[in-house]
Order: sequence, then structure tokens, then C-alpha cells
Amino acid sequence: MLHERIPNLKALVEPDRVHRLCYADQDIFDLEIKRIFERCWIYAGHESQVRKPGDFWTFQIGRQPMVMVRGQKNAIHVLYNRCPHRGVQVCGARHGNAGDALTCSYHSWRFHYDGTNESVPLPRGYEDTTFESYDRNMKPAPRVESYRGFVFASLAEDGPSLQEWLGPAKVAFDDICDRSPEGEVEVVMNCYRVIQRSNWKFFMENQLDAVHPSVTHESTGRAAADVEFQIQRRTGEKPLHYHMLSAFTIPFEKWDALETIGYPYGHTILGGYMGLRPQDPDTVAYEKILAKAYGERKKEEFLSRNIHHVLVYPCLSVQSPLQQLRAIRPIAPDRTLSEIWHFRLKGAPEAIYRRSLWYYNLVNSPATMVNADDLENWQKGQWGLASEGGDWVSFHRDYGRDKVDGDVLRSSNGCSEVPMRNQFRAWLKYLTTEA
Repeated sequence: MLHERIPNLKALVEPDRVHRLCYADQDIFDLEIKRIFERCWIYAGHESQVRKPGDFWTFQIGRQPMVMVRGQKNAIHVLYNRCPHRGVQVCGARHGNAGDALTCSYHSWRFHYDGTNESVPLPRGYEDTTFESYDRNMKPAPRVESYRGFVFASLAEDGPSLQEWLGPAKVAFDDICDRSPEGEVEVVMNCYRVIQRSNWKFFMENQLDAVHPSVTHESTGRAAADVEFQIQRRTGEKPLHYHMLSAFTIPFEKWDALETIGYPYGHTILGGYMGLRPQDPDTVAYEKILAKAYGERKKEEFLSRNIHHVLVYPCLSVQSPLQQLRAIRPIAPDRTLSEIWHFRLKGAPEAIYRRSLWYYNLVNSPATMVNADDLENWQKGQWGLASEGGDWVSFHRDYGRDKVDGDVLRSSNGCSEVPMRNQFRAWLKYLTTEA
């Protein structure tokens, strides 16, 4: 097992490089599930996924099948999706409504929405047995908290609160909600689901890798730029949906002018460039609605945040200016499920929703070339790291130029590999901490 074959995890992570086993080893993956995914705050879903009592949504925390349920008085419950009788999953569908009780399809044990047992069939069969001492309730997640409608659960009994753990990364949810005149968002059903044939860390590292877009997605960006130019020459207008793709032709120098900040627990923020404030009639009308809701000063504060992308380690990628969120659920060292969600800003004009929907479908959907390019690279990376062509993965770019401010890492170079270094700094701490 791991503790015998790899006696020192710290030997696998150096400040500027990591060993390939971190991505390919089954024992290390098992430890990640136990000490990261089954301890940290993990995204369960948005409150709008379960709108009325009895609505449920199933998901995974590590290897644990869980279910998020809307209870009475607007309470949100997260339960282990397991009947205490014979172990059958109580909610078999991905989502739905449980009716007047959560009911096991095997023997009809029934549970209130908070998981407490309502009834068991044939109660006389349990008379004069030890059944009275048996726990008949569905087990709840030890901790469940919500921040601005985004629900997280932790399987650890103790630890920092959700807001303490999020720290500055909570700006991802502030930014997306503050763009709504009502201060709230709602999920757009349903999500895209993709199985990546690669380790979960490929996904997390890629999200703030500012070098790869101009390389991996250059052909898509160039094709979109050609069409964009032809339309602009013919009509005088620059269509935003093409510009979302032509932006992938941005040169390295512009990416490198951005700022990246790495925080404790592995969260990282990439600032800059995705302001999305063209002065077309739709945007002007939207900004007037925001100004009426919050005042001119607050409107400017909300729309001028220097945020492009936020990583909430270990499971979330949030692009708040585009109303997008991607959640990952590790399956195996070389298999990862990603869920791609899109949100509507409550009270915002339909045109603003449609604009973000373009990005959702053009860039983040499974059908787009952008996503396909990434998936191919990650799979080739997984294959490469299984080879004996070398043992180390390099994170040297701009190493030594990070600005250290307490436990915060800052880089004024957007192409710095500080996001990867920060993630592995947290990774090592999680894996080597017993409690």
C-alpha cells in the first residue's frame, strides 16, 4: 500500500515541480479521496436545483453517493443516499421530486426530507427484537452550509466554516450574484456532464493556465476572428458571440499582463480581461437596471471587479462574469466527471442571459471545439505521465518571482505557473494532515 511503497509524500512535491505519480498512482488517488474530497467543503449544488419540498438532486462527494433535498420551511438537507435497512440507494434518479416522503424502492422504508425515519412496513415483525436500538434514519452529511444560494457539504465533523474556508474566493459567488438586479441567480436546467479520461488535477490546473489558450485554441480563435472581421466589414458591427471565440487569439503578452493570486486551501483567482461591457443597446439597458437597483457607485463597483476566473479548490471552476460554473467529481486516477452549469441573473434582461448562453454553448459545452481541444490534451497528458519518459512535471515558469504575503502567493505575470504551485502547496498539506 501507499505508506509502504511511497514512504514520503513530501518527496513527490518540490516547490517548482511534482512527481508524475501524483497524477497516475491509485494509492495516491485513494488518499486524495479520503483526505481531500471526503473532508473539504464540496459543492453540492445550487438551491434553485431543488425549488420545492421533496425536490432532490443526487451527486457524489468522493466515493460517497449523496442527495440534496429541499425540506420544509425552505431547509436544504444533504444526506447519504443509502437506506439504513439493506443499503439500497433511496433516490435512484439523478433528480426529481420524492412526493410526500423519501421512499426506498426495495422495501418501502419511508423517510422525512431531513432523513429521519417516518415508517417501516410490517412493524409487528420487529416486536421483541433489538430493532429499537437500531438507527433507522438516513445519515446526514455532518456539515452543510450555503453561501448566496450555493450549497456545500463536508463529511468532516469539524473544520473551518464554509466562509472561513472560502476566504477571498467567495468573491466568485459575490460577483455572479451582484450582477443580478435582485442579488440572486438561478440555475438553468440541465447541466452538461462529461467524463474526462484524465486525472482531476489536469482540469483544475488548466483553468488558470494562461499560456494554453493561444496555443490549444488558436485555430478555433483564428476561424472565429476571420468570420468576425467579415461581418464587421459588411455591417459595421462586431458580433459578441464570435468575439468570445476570437479572444482565444490573444497573444501571450496580454495574458502575461494579468495578475494571479493563490490563497490558502488551494483557491486561486485570475484577474482581468473579461469585463464584457460593450456599449451596445442591450448592455446599456442592463446597466441602467443595475444602477436603479444598487445606485451608480455600487453598479460600477460590481461591474468593475478585476476577476476573470476563480478556482475553488478542489472541485470548482467559476467564471462569474459569464455566469458559468464547472464542478468535478473524481472517479479514478484517469477518470473525472465534470458538470458544466449555467446561471440566469434574476431580474436581468433576457438579452444578457442569451449572451452568457452563447459562451456556455460555444466554449464550455461538450460539442464545442474548445472543450474538445482541452479534453484531448488532458488525455494525452495522462498517457504521457504513465510513461517512463521522465518522472517530473515542471511548474518552473516565473518561479522565484512570486510575491509572498503571509500565506498568499501573488504573481504579476498572468502566465506564471503559480496557480499550479499553489494547488500543490495545498494538496500536500491536505494529504499529510491526519485530521
